[in-house]
Amino acid sequence: MPLSFFSMKKPTSFKKPLRPVLILFNKPFQVLCQFTDKEGRPTLADYVPVSDVYAAGRLDYDSEGLVVLTNAGYLQHLIAEPRHKMAKTYLVQVEGLPDGAALGKLRKGVLLNDGMTKPAEVEFLGDDAGVWPRVPPIRFRKNIPATWIKIAIIEGRNRQVRRMTAAVGYPALRLIRVSVGEWTLEGLKPGEWKEVPFPESLAGDRTERLKRRRVFRKI
Repeated sequence: MPLSFFSMKKPTSFKKPLRPVLILFNKPFQVLCQFTDKEGRPTLADYVPVSDVYAAGRLDYDSEGLVVLTNAGYLQHLIAEPRHKMAKTYLVQVEGLPDGAALGKLRKGVLLNDGMTKPAEVEFLGDDAGVWPRVPPIRFRKNIPATWIKIAIIEGRNRQVRRMTAAVGYPALRLIRVSVGEWTLEGLKPGEWKEVPFPESLAGDRTERLKRRRVFRKI
């Protein structure tokens, strides 16, 4: 099945899908991860002209990057529920130069106000992560370097990655989600989206669940 690819041009009409769909969207900075807003802020509706799809796992208003949208409830549940351990990877620009001790704490787990985080995969990237410039640009403090780290987690607490870096002494200046499970931002500029096929593995999982439900109903 070929991929459908769309630009960041604001949609003029909404199309209702007649089949299960899976959409990858590169959310720009200060766009709400929902389709409506009473305050008139930018939302997904300004970019994705497909109705009856919803974000599978949210991304903060002030964060950027990959949002997976679908009309399949079981897929939303699979991505959003931490117990399924679907990894989510972020590029984080932090204030300062993290040392080995700080990176080690992030890897092992950090104590937050809602408990210890699970171990994370952490990589120091230096002062350039090879990403697009943010609009509006980051405001840096003089004489304090800004560097990048890559963090992969399997949890989904509110603003977790930002709280993790702050807890080890390096506040986040910018956060970009670059992957969710096997899906990535590859080929997507900010504001762009594309439809991709459902992975066969997920289709198989759904088939097995439906079979079990039928058996339970007979019993």
